[in-house]
Amino acid sequence: MAEKSREERVNMLERRVDILERLPDRVTALEVQVVELRGEMRAEFSATRAETREGDERVIQTLREEIRAGDEETRRFMRILYEDLVERIEILGGKR
Repeated sequence: MAEKSREERVNMLERRVDILERLPDRVTALEVQVVELRGEMRAEFSATRAETREGDERVIQTLREEIRAGDEETRRFMRILYEDLVERIEILGGKR
């Protein structure tokens, strides 16, 4: 392969230098994008945590309400059974 002329070699070096001279600006632009991305991610993670906490609180509240309702239903059923038992005892007691 023939050696490249001095002019060709200088032109190649100039192009490379031009590319390298633009590199700091490109790195700075990339740095800005990374900083912006970090800020956006921080905000989104914070929002996600807040939504999760709200969801957890709703689930806890719903469970508490269901437990109370179940307790009331159990108490009501126990009263019915007790009253039925008392009535049966009275009936059986009166037959003696």
